[in-house]
Amino acid sequence: MTRHILGISAFYHDSAACLVRDGQIVAAAQEERFSRRKHDARFPAQAAQYCLQEAGITVQDLDCVGFYDKPLVTFERLLETHLTTAPFGLRLFWKSMAVWLKQKLWIPQLIRDELSCEVEVLFGDHHESHAASAFYPSPFEEAAVLTTDGVGEWTTTSFGFGRGNQVHTLAEIQFPHSLGLLYTAFTYFTGFKPNSGEYKLMGLAPYGEPRFAQRILDEVIAIADDGSFRLNLDFFNYVSGLTMTSGKMERLLEGPVRRPESPLTQREMDIAASCQKVTEEVLLRMATTAHRETGLKQLCMAGGVALNCVGNGRILREGPFEDIWIQPAAGDAGGALGVALSIWHRYYDQPRIPKPGDAMEGSYLGPSFDEEQIRLFLESAQAPAEKQHDSRLPLRVAEFLAEEKVVGWFQGRMEFGPRALGSRSILGDPRSSAMQSQMNLKIKYRESFRPFAPSVLRECVQDWFEMDVDSPYMLLVAPVKKERLIEMTPEQEELFGIEKLNVPRSQIPSVTHVDYSARVQTVRREVNEKYYDLLQSFQKLTGCPLVVNTSFNVRGEPIVCTPEDAYRCFMRTEMDVLVLGDYILEKKDQPAFPEADTDWKDEFELD
Repeated sequence: MTRHILGISAFYHDSAACLVRDGQIVAAAQEERFSRRKHDARFPAQAAQYCLQEAGITVQDLDCVGFYDKPLVTFERLLETHLTTAPFGLRLFWKSMAVWLKQKLWIPQLIRDELSCEVEVLFGDHHESHAASAFYPSPFEEAAVLTTDGVGEWTTTSFGFGRGNQVHTLAEIQFPHSLGLLYTAFTYFTGFKPNSGEYKLMGLAPYGEPRFAQRILDEVIAIADDGSFRLNLDFFNYVSGLTMTSGKMERLLEGPVRRPESPLTQREMDIAASCQKVTEEVLLRMATTAHRETGLKQLCMAGGVALNCVGNGRILREGPFEDIWIQPAAGDAGGALGVALSIWHRYYDQPRIPKPGDAMEGSYLGPSFDEEQIRLFLESAQAPAEKQHDSRLPLRVAEFLAEEKVVGWFQGRMEFGPRALGSRSILGDPRSSAMQSQMNLKIKYRESFRPFAPSVLRECVQDWFEMDVDSPYMLLVAPVKKERLIEMTPEQEELFGIEKLNVPRSQIPSVTHVDYSARVQTVRREVNEKYYDLLQSFQKLTGCPLVVNTSFNVRGEPIVCTPEDAYRCFMRTEMDVLVLGDYILEKKDQPAFPEADTDWKDEFELD
């Protein structure tokens, strides 16, 4: 008997749906990709419909729907927190209650109404869903499991282990003490959007010095040897207020919260460096404890903090584990996948057979569009395009990249998770010293300091970076090989902060961050044949087996989903070339676009 399980995460941020058939992941996608509303938290109606279509079933074929956390337990936390902090926080309380009384208390019926089906609804614990998303798709027979985020119901951090078809929790830390909320608080303090701009804080950190780190350790967070911690809540306002930090944090960090979009100063860079240093220290201690308590050689990670690829890289290089595997949709979206797999293995008590590599299929779990669909779109848009044969396409695109042209690359199934992995990507030449600035300012419309990641042939990664492991999901940072670096002059060594940005630091300056590191994606041919062939063609042409890879979107917009999304983004930015399947479109050949003169940057909330 075939069983179909639909996993749902929704109503907080990054809602998503996942369809599992007899333990196999058939489809998974975030709602934002369909609605075009970034971090869309609404019920993932379009994502769920896509998953059903991909599986070739209707809602009547579902055995059950899994929701990724337990809303009633979260509601209990909100009530208890308010009773503890009253009369403070009344505005926050009533703001929360309005949503809960209208929607979140009635999730089973809401799901049935949205799906128009009387289906059984099961609930998973938030961190158990994260842990399931980390362990079940991993390639390991058994592994330690570490989950860290803002907050689930009560839990903010947990560790345990997975073995067979079970995941076990050994210890946890509860709200209001949260590493994720600590990082979000500093994200807010430096002027970026909470629950959205944390990766900006991570990218900013290498420009600063961690001069506030000891103050944070002395005053803000107490860390035990085992990695457990407690926050000094006097510095925060998220428990009972509408901001993340209090006035006491401003006194500690020598000034007020940075106003969003105002110029960055050295202070913000130093705050970012300090926060990152403290976060890495906690992660390393927790990983060491998980290793000691489980006695296992492998580690699986999930939760929003697991997207901190700098910390992940340190765990791999300096930690006690032989190998780590991180869920590519580590945030709340991945909870939809986790609860679906947890129901299959635990509720239905089905065995688990690990797949070589992993069970995520490269995280290419979203919609795809065949040649006929792309051709029909191009005809409707009256967009001139040149069709290439499969054998010729990689070399032609490699030639564009070698000419320092920026290429939009749209192929196969869309990625699940926040990273573009060679399916919905914008590509560039990593050897170009101008590429990082050009792509940030003219293509992505985002801050110039933001680093770009390299995609590299798996067999060549150790020739360019200080690593020799698979990193298919761009979740590990590694140093660039010393022999690839360019020594700075004494004058360049004296530069501070953002001044360092335009100094070439290696033979691949566009993907080398100011601390000589890179966020690496390794590519295998058996996982993504077309992308691998493109990298190989670029290598044959230039001697360089890697390209710049950033997500196919602009600031404030989700990654593109459809050919229409891709063409619109292509035409409204300064991209040179668009590759839709086997079709190549050059900007110079395209007719005037109706919205091409619109200032894209003004149309979206700048986060």
